[in-house]
Amino acid sequence: MARIVIVDDQPDICWALSKLARQMGHSAVTLTAAEDLFRQLEETPGDLVILDVRLPGMDGLEALRKLRQLRPRMPVIVITAYGDLEVAVQAMQAGAFEYLTKPFTLEAAAQAIKRALVPPTPGSASPNAAEDLQENEPRLIGVSPAMQAVFKQIAVVAPTDSAVHITGESGTGKELVARAIHHYSPRRDRPFVVAHLAALSPSLVESELFGHVRGAFTGAESNHVGLLQRANGGTLFIDEVADIPLNVQAKLLRALEYHEFCPVGGTTPVHVDFRLISATHQDLRRLVREGAFRHDLFYRLVTFEIHLPPLRERKEDIDPLAKYFLGRLAAQSGKAPPAWSEDFRQALLARPWWGNVRELRHALEHALIVSRGGVLHADHLPPSLARNEQDVSQEEMLRECVRKWVQQAVADPTLEGRLYEMFLQVLEPVLLEAALEIHRGQYIHAARHLGIHRVTLRKKLQQYRQLRRFADRSEDATPAANSDQ
Repeated sequence: MARIVIVDDQPDICWALSKLARQMGHSAVTLTAAEDLFRQLEETPGDLVILDVRLPGMDGLEALRKLRQLRPRMPVIVITAYGDLEVAVQAMQAGAFEYLTKPFTLEAAAQAIKRALVPPTPGSASPNAAEDLQENEPRLIGVSPAMQAVFKQIAVVAPTDSAVHITGESGTGKELVARAIHHYSPRRDRPFVVAHLAALSPSLVESELFGHVRGAFTGAESNHVGLLQRANGGTLFIDEVADIPLNVQAKLLRALEYHEFCPVGGTTPVHVDFRLISATHQDLRRLVREGAFRHDLFYRLVTFEIHLPPLRERKEDIDPLAKYFLGRLAAQSGKAPPAWSEDFRQALLARPWWGNVRELRHALEHALIVSRGGVLHADHLPPSLARNEQDVSQEEMLRECVRKWVQQAVADPTLEGRLYEMFLQVLEPVLLEAALEIHRGQYIHAARHLGIHRVTLRKKLQQYRQLRRFADRSEDATPAANSDQ
């Protein structure tokens, strides 16, 4: 049985967490101020601290730093309703074991408590104190649970030197995430180099990445330093990494493995030390299956993966993003941020934003120009972008597959009267499992995306898995039955 100390100035949070702790077989003490925490630990040692960020008097982050000095190995779970990237990074760098954003489920809290109470392995290092953060860090705006998860991932991976792969639709802010990782990493004072390979012809990609020597090819009139060498000591961000030609992929893999390469036309190896962050809006796993991307390079790139959800899936972020962009745009003109009407806000929330955050920013700039300093209204927004052709073609492909399936199924007499049921059994599990996989097993987020209750999602998946196991057993039993005859 562990002793858990809960510090939060909200009585309902203290009550719920203390009840959860007792249900898990632990004892719990609830406090409302950080100052009381240290007095409590002097009187009775604890095994785990659950600490709110916003507290009267000493705030949670300050208390966390002090606690790390006094109890360096005590696990601390930080909880807050005011999560942003800086809070997440400060909490993780100060040594927080876990970071939960209100409102969180008791299931998530229980999992965090279980993990925090696992005894540390011998020789494990104690957390380091947080370093001072600069004022000019990259800005990532978001209050949605999805963005809070992204903030937490950035905070976890930034202090390491691991390769990071960022996925997401165009315009979601993949480069901004890469810049944030670099900013909060030990390499922050070294170069951050961006490689936009999609804008280059395949023949120029190798030269741009690795450089070339004079006379390497026609037009190479002088030595050219490549992006890998420019990023030495810092971070290299390769945008649209899926566009790298196969022959260049092999050379990049060797550079990552051995930290050296030869420029195009050169014979003398160049030694480099850089951290690689890559991004793409394409499905790298599908490209690996199709042979268009090397599987060994894929495993080297995707050491840690961060997915940026599209803006249409996190409507909660539209309001704060709009305020941020309008404030920045107005400041550039030396004006105060504009007021907006309710119809303007509703119009922002109603749009699908196929161009994501990039489209939102340009729409707000357009509205600011048209309004000429007045109150923003819905008719100040430009026409909404149409959905891209790739998405439309995928829908048409899906419709065509369904048509072909129905044509074949109708010819099967055993499916008469069961066609609709069989259709659901074929497609619905794929839909539910894909949504759960995208949201990394988080039933709440997957269910919210699907528009169903998380309990319904869980029950449906259990039913389909039971049907699948029954079918597998039936197939296994068939040969035995035939052999008896």
